[in-house]
Amino acid sequence: MPLVEVRDLVKGYARPRRPWRTDAPVRAVDGVSFAIEEGETFGLVGESGSGKTTTARCMLRLVEPTSGQVLFRGEDVLACTARRLRELRRHMQIVFQDPYSSLNPRMRAGAIVEEPLIIHRVGTREGRRGRVAELFRTVGLDPAHLDRLPREFSGGERQRIGLARALALRPSFVIADEPVSALDVSIQAQVINLLADLQGQLGLTCLLVAHDLRLVEHACSRVAVMYRGRIVETAPTAALFARPHHPYTRALLSAVPVPDPDARRARVEFDAGAVNLTAPLREVGPEHSAAIP
Repeated sequence: MPLVEVRDLVKGYARPRRPWRTDAPVRAVDGVSFAIEEGETFGLVGESGSGKTTTARCMLRLVEPTSGQVLFRGEDVLACTARRLRELRRHMQIVFQDPYSSLNPRMRAGAIVEEPLIIHRVGTREGRRGRVAELFRTVGLDPAHLDRLPREFSGGERQRIGLARALALRPSFVIADEPVSALDVSIQAQVINLLADLQGQLGLTCLLVAHDLRLVEHACSRVAVMYRGRIVETAPTAALFARPHHPYTRALLSAVPVPDPDARRARVEFDAGAVNLTAPLREVGPEHSAAIP
């Protein structure tokens, strides 16, 4: 049984009310389904506005979905009471996209990482401080800097603080929502490699939300491609990069930069008008499905 399974997830937003129009709600997430096996890193990719972050936040009920199911170890997160959801969140955490706005600027770094332990009443005060120092070392930070404010850290260090906070409760499932998009290219590889190392050390299951396909190719074992709120293709990473079937996936892959500045790549022009948005996913290869006629 998968550790996490999303079934027909929908999130709609009402349009502004106008007396002369009765527009249907906008579906930011429209019938999304996928499963994540225990111990794997699953990639969710697509351009900005495709519904990736909304899907991730709905999975943790940071945004309440319109309908669907999110199963964690077989239990429907969306049907949980507030008390049970609080208990489940010890096992399901998130690393947010922006390392600047996701940390309270008035809290010390140690207090930020300790906060989940206080909320869930884990350990004594001395025990929590020891745990925070251990987490700092785990993510490559110096425990001597526990009393610094977020502004005293670099962007990459702030993201490490966010990662330490997410790991504080020893979760089994972590969502990394565009964890490096706000960082310099020189720092991005460090953070992604750290995530991969921690996954191996701690046995984490990870959902990596990204628009940078190079990171996904490096970090993920399977990938789902989102376009306008729907999953249009899903496959093992190697198969997706070698044999993309959906025209949107082909266009995305053709836009990935190559290291050689003299190399010529044929860009694939994407014709949105030619895509059938209602086409269901069908199998096109081993564990490979695409929404094509």
